[in-house]
Amino acid sequence: MFIQIQSMKQLTAFQRDLLYVIASLNEPYGRGIKRRIEEYHEEGVSTGKVYQNLNKLVDYGYIEKSEIDGRTKSYTLTSKAFDSIENRHTWQTERVGQVLG
Repeated sequence: MFIQIQSMKQLTAFQRDLLYVIASLNEPYGRGIKRRIEEYHEEGVSTGKVYQNLNKLVDYGYIEKSEIDGRTKSYTLTSKAFDSIENRHTWQTERVGQVLG
């Protein structure tokens, strides 16, 4: 099922964090993503919250899920995710530039 989400600004902050975490990992798989997001948030995050949001990002077309083995899933960013991250970075840089300028 593909759900149309137009831009990254429609994602939750947690979903955006997941995209950045996936981008930072050499082998982004479920438990590794959960561990890295917990490090960033400096607290435990429920497994259900992580996987529920990963599945939403798959449905939104931001990540693709594949199997590493019978249990372990791998998550990779789509071109939509890369474009969205780049656009978000540009937007944030412009805002910070206005403040620091």
